[in-house]
Amino acid sequence: MPMSRAQISVRRWFAGLLAVAVVAAGLIVVEPSPRAAQAAACTGTSGVTVVVDYGPLGGGVQVACALGDPATGLAALQGAGFTVTGTQRWGLAFVCRINGQPTAASDPCINTPPASAYWSYWHASGSGAAWSYSTLGAGSYNPAPGTVEGWSFGSGAAPGITAP
Repeated sequence: MPMSRAQISVRRWFAGLLAVAVVAAGLIVVEPSPRAAQAAACTGTSGVTVVVDYGPLGGGVQVACALGDPATGLAALQGAGFTVTGTQRWGLAFVCRINGQPTAASDPCINTPPASAYWSYWHASGSGAAWSYSTLGAGSYNPAPGTVEGWSFGSGAAPGITAP
């Protein structure tokens, strides 16, 4: 029995909806294992130092080195050995978790988290330099070797240590 135009239209609509759902589900991304990194600040211009301050999540502050010249702040974070999860809505354009924090129970990573509980993104021109809040997303910023990238969980405060 041939299908009517309405039935064909409904099937196409459902097929399109299914395609969008599959793409959206794929946007909650946990990147594959990052490259080898140094568990300390970089030396000179050997790479980009990355600081992750877990703040109220517990876990203190971790410092690592993304060797070489990572193309983006996100690449530096991953190259320093941190795992990153984006949000369902924005993918890795919006960092929701670093090394599994915050947990899925406290933030399901569907959309952007509240202004009081998110990963803020910072830069410092080198060791001892002041932190500057990033005006670009981590996927759009290109850190230079010898600089420091900072991530701090909470309400937008800079990492709790001086740029190493």
